[in-house]
Amino acid sequence: MSLCGKNSGLNLRRLESAGGYLFLPHIMDHLTVGDCWNGNAEAWTKLARAGYDTYRDHLNTPAFMAMLPPVEGLEGLDIGCGEGHNTRLIAQRGAQMTGLDIAEIFIRHAREEEQRSPLGITYHHASAVELPYKTGSFDFAVGCMSLMDIPETAQVVEEAFRVLRPGGFLQFSILHPCFNPPHRRNCRDERKLTYAVEVGDYFSETRGQIDEWIFGTAPLALRQRLPMFKVPRFHRPLGQWINLLIAAGFVIERVEEPRPDDATVLANPSLQDAQVVAYFLHVRVRKAG
Repeated sequence: MSLCGKNSGLNLRRLESAGGYLFLPHIMDHLTVGDCWNGNAEAWTKLARAGYDTYRDHLNTPAFMAMLPPVEGLEGLDIGCGEGHNTRLIAQRGAQMTGLDIAEIFIRHAREEEQRSPLGITYHHASAVELPYKTGSFDFAVGCMSLMDIPETAQVVEEAFRVLRPGGFLQFSILHPCFNPPHRRNCRDERKLTYAVEVGDYFSETRGQIDEWIFGTAPLALRQRLPMFKVPRFHRPLGQWINLLIAAGFVIERVEEPRPDDATVLANPSLQDAQVVAYFLHVRVRKAG
């Protein structure tokens, strides 16, 4: 039974004191998470392709691509590819890409875009917890804001290690666990500019909390017509992320905390809070050759 679908039959209770979070009565697994993202996929694709995912387009993805090593001629896997936005960008750099996502509606949109503008990308509807590929199938893997949404994080990291060839790398982006724990509140001055971020519950492992939101830069009339996203959260402290990577056998190669420059914030004022603390964490790890 889907906990996030329209027919779940559950009375999901909003806790106003928790900033609009929804809490589920038990721990979610990757299949339930897939149901959530399948429910988000239509509205998410529509809004993101219309340019309303401001943090992705003007901060997160540009920084991720700047950090990505040369991939021309390499075989790559995009874990949790969504509708294929970043998969296409990496393919345009000359990589032979495969995209995988547990939400079949995302995969449908990705395949339709591949038909419209072929880049040689293959898309599979499957779970990152059980990657349907042979050991040593890829030169590199990426996970763009996806690994943090999967409760079985250790299995995903181990699977990524397994499908990489010796010397291959995994590069991923997540919400920065230090500055986006279960409790986060922007502290704003009289100009409504963020000057600090209040955080709490950093050591609480969130298991089954759903954030309910939609892209704030989208026009109000459009937001009112579309359903709110229901995004599962599985917060882990930074140390746990590092230890999961080490336990899987990876060697940490590079870490970045992207920050928008003044020109970017001037053009996109909603990104101003990301100049105060790191909103995202980018990590690249490598499998020994």
